[in-house]
Amino acid sequence: MKLGVFSLSLSVKDLQKSKDFYEKLGFSPMAGSMEQHYLIMKNESTLIGLFQAMFDGNMLTFNPGWDENAQNLDSFDDVREIQKRLKENNIQLDKEADDTTSGSEHIFLKDPDGNMILIDQHR
Repeated sequence: MKLGVFSLSLSVKDLQKSKDFYEKLGFSPMAGSMEQHYLIMKNESTLIGLFQAMFDGNMLTFNPGWDENAQNLDSFDDVREIQKRLKENNIQLDKEADDTTSGSEHIFLKDPDGNMILIDQHR
């Protein structure tokens, strides 16, 4: 299964403080904005999403169809195909994709310890 680029999505209390902290660790903003209340920060091939007041808790995030520079990949597994394979393996989904559509869509699931996983396809 090709899940696409991985990032950790962090729910932050103060976006500016978090931005300043991660910049000191060598990260720099590559997407999002303070006005939109989120930033995607990058250090080499490592990505961290900082999200203020958008969701509770932290999430593992995968983006099918993208590389670590948010550039489209020529070949990837559509989120609906990933969903089908997960369901075939008896993985319970908290939010399913509409398999009658194409393009952007996402699914949510939890690992055995309750950690939230987002598989978020943007195209």
